[in-house]
Amino acid sequence: MIALIQRVSRAEVRVGAESVGAIGPGLLVLAAVQRGDGEAQARRMAERLAAYRVFPDADGRMNLDVTQAGGGILLVPQFTLAADTRKGNRPSLGRAADPAVGQALFETLVAEVRARCSKVATGRFGADMDVELVNRGPVTFWLEVPPDQPA
Repeated sequence: MIALIQRVSRAEVRVGAESVGAIGPGLLVLAAVQRGDGEAQARRMAERLAAYRVFPDADGRMNLDVTQAGGGILLVPQFTLAADTRKGNRPSLGRAADPAVGQALFETLVAEVRARCSKVATGRFGADMDVELVNRGPVTFWLEVPPDQPA
């Protein structure tokens, strides 16, 4: 499982004219499920997202996690993060999980994050979404829990 996380001042996901998820300060998480991922990877990713210390403490150092900082998490499914871009001019999406598996594991990730954080919003799996954000810092990190490693 892959997560591209961005510390944000605010973020929102729209499907057409409808706002389907929004947060104030917190983390925008673009999440991809890879072939071979399972519930163990979703659970481990949720643990990492909830505990990742990217928010400033009183001294301005990144020592606080999203809950300690009083922030929210906006989870957005984005299978294109699993693309193989090593050759050619067109990404290969063969590393992404099949849609049914991807949706089930994304939903598992959401449930696991909700068990750890009180402010959670989501995008809509399979939808054409507009994602708007204000990256604070900017701070952006790539997290991965590989499918071939024990979570």
